[in-house]
Amino acid sequence: MNFTAINAKIEGLRELLALEKEADFERFRREIQQLSVAEKVEKGLCWSPVILKKEGFAIGERAFVIVERTGQLDLPHRFKAGTPVDLYARPTDQKGNRDKRRQSGVIQFLEKHRMKIVFNTNDLPEWLQEGSLAVDLLFDERTYLEMDKALRTLLQANEGRLSELKAIFYGTMPAQEGKVPPVFDALLNDAQKLAVGNILAARDVAIVHGPPGTGKTTTLVSAIRELCARESSVLVTAPSNAAVDLLSERLSDTGLNVVRLGNISRVDEKLISLTLEGRLAAHPQSKNIKKVRIEAARARRDAKRFKRRFGAVEREARRDAFREARELREWARQLEERLLTEILFTADVVTCTLVNATSRVLDTIKFRTVVIDEAAQALEPATWIPITKAQKVVLAGDPFQLPPTVKSIEAQRQGLEITLLEKAIQGPLRANFLNVQYRMNAAIMGFSNQRFYEGQLAAAEWVAHWELPYPDNVPVIFIDTAGCGFEEERNPETRSSFNKGEHFILREHFFQLLKDFPEDQWPYTSVAIISPYRAQCQYVADALAEEEDWERLRSRVSINTIDAFQGQERDLIYISLVRSNAKGEIGFLRDYRRMNVAMTRARKQLIVIGDSATVGGDEFYQSFLQYVEQHGAYRSAWEYLG
Repeated sequence: MNFTAINAKIEGLRELLALEKEADFERFRREIQQLSVAEKVEKGLCWSPVILKKEGFAIGERAFVIVERTGQLDLPHRFKAGTPVDLYARPTDQKGNRDKRRQSGVIQFLEKHRMKIVFNTNDLPEWLQEGSLAVDLLFDERTYLEMDKALRTLLQANEGRLSELKAIFYGTMPAQEGKVPPVFDALLNDAQKLAVGNILAARDVAIVHGPPGTGKTTTLVSAIRELCARESSVLVTAPSNAAVDLLSERLSDTGLNVVRLGNISRVDEKLISLTLEGRLAAHPQSKNIKKVRIEAARARRDAKRFKRRFGAVEREARRDAFREARELREWARQLEERLLTEILFTADVVTCTLVNATSRVLDTIKFRTVVIDEAAQALEPATWIPITKAQKVVLAGDPFQLPPTVKSIEAQRQGLEITLLEKAIQGPLRANFLNVQYRMNAAIMGFSNQRFYEGQLAAAEWVAHWELPYPDNVPVIFIDTAGCGFEEERNPETRSSFNKGEHFILREHFFQLLKDFPEDQWPYTSVAIISPYRAQCQYVADALAEEEDWERLRSRVSINTIDAFQGQERDLIYISLVRSNAKGEIGFLRDYRRMNVAMTRARKQLIVIGDSATVGGDEFYQSFLQYVEQHGAYRSAWEYLG
């Protein structure tokens, strides 16, 4: 088969990925260049000083430390699990050479003011007890390296299974499927059963298109259970740890033996027992591995105690100590490898993020099927990472919800944002569309159904007429701030927009709602306030925190950006659009997929607050305003100005 045209597209994808990496790195470099330690601490890019709390050895014999910051505890920071860092001993005087006293590693877990750093070495630094320690945030290029590696592997695939999958996804070879078996899962509707049947019948690729609330996860769990009955093990992946955790928990609850790979600090606490580390720690043999590692570390320390000038006896003792350390280390490695192999080969399902599918512990495992959930949120190069591990691919997601993040304007313009799922659906591959949603009132669903899903969605009977138990319970309301003078403002540091006037209207509506709400029903009602803009979320959170009743209400109300809120739902959702200006500029409100996510989080009532004079010039929002006038309630903010 001639792959010249396909490989040219893949090379183009590599070029776009390089642009994205460059833009990401340049943004990071500009931010930290010329900053002093104090300035980096202030901006959340450094912890200084920190004290050493613990040291030891993790899986694979890599050394680790746990450090704790001791000052400026109220300052926010940008450290998180999985990010690369430098631990170093700050010089005690102007002549101190910091470069010789630093060690890079990755944060394994972060808890309040402590972090565990796993080093890229088997030895603990000798200078840990010297001077004042600090931790710097580093640029994380691992994801880019792994994506580029996957694309290079794809380019080299001119024969074999990966070459066939390459041809299928790029439309030069048809996908094959066998006879669709009957599916008897009573928890599934007809569309879900058909999707499961097609996943089982597919020999190459199966696609599940799951709009909001249509039970995509339920469908995948049912399909994976059926696959496990036919295959030795299934690889299940997703772009985010949250999505992987959800699937891991749901699959484990069905009785499947699930092993969760990845950074333990990014795994939900209740799933620690499913992780490879958790399984290893619970194994009876793990104590023996730990003892051998401690002995190896002791032997290394003994060997390093010998100085440069010593005699033949000392030289021999040093050689013996190093030899003992190597032998003990190799013994520990073999014991650990044996246990890891046992744990992984007996698993029904292995779950991980897309990038963590490169884990070396998977190198010896052959998967028939890889399931990639939330594939519409992953860059195409990232999606190919787990595909290289399997013979058959299941993609699931919704191309009309949040797209992957692309920082390079040029890379975005040239199409890096277009996912493999989108290309597959728009191309020759047939998607299984889930057409019944179980989340929201039919009126809340209606606009998205018309705009994105060609009217194919239906609301399940028991949610179609959901409503809140208070007088003003119209399912969809738009509160128009046009003419009120509520101009948007911009945070000078973050460059994010906020709108004090919209918060005022939101507050007035919310507290009036509370007055009208049956007190015995409030404990069973959930509320979220979301916005495309982080500065607005912060302003609303700070303002509500000053309210007299906030302590009583905060457990029922969450405040977050649309991106951070994806995957969640509440009975009542407020959306603050923020943008209000004379030029009619709406910024990234033009990302209609982001608004689709926002508008489909509400179960029983959706309240959108915005300036029609600003957003109404855009065809999407003009259509939404018309929809509200026909199927909801259109209100003026003047009603709440008293």
